[in-house]
Amino acid sequence: MTKGEATQTKVHYKGQDEDFIIFVDDISTYKKWQSDKSVPMAHFISTFKVFVTHKQGNQGQFDGASQATLENEFGTHTDDEVIKKILEEGSLLESQFPERQGPKNDAQQGSIVTGQPGTR
Repeated sequence: MTKGEATQTKVHYKGQDEDFIIFVDDISTYKKWQSDKSVPMAHFISTFKVFVTHKQGNQGQFDGASQATLENEFGTHTDDEVIKKILEEGSLLESQFPERQGPKNDAQQGSIVTGQPGTR
């Protein structure tokens, strides 16, 4: 994998008051889980944490959802139940991040000032 190249997969659930996000590591296992619930969620979920985007869709700043927010939207604040509902009813989104271009180590190219005090 080249520098900076990455794939991010998440499941987005549009709630009444908030947008909820779950990060998924293994898409094929997630798709298998959709038809066979005996597959453990721990095999494909990145972290058992629900994120909210404050009505910014599937983008914006991801903050951890409070228990009150989960209770208001899903009727429970139990993470396993909420995550299961988001995974069942949400939409899968995959984002590709391209590799970065540019120098590998700026310090070796003499572009960084070498400890000289600045003038103000």
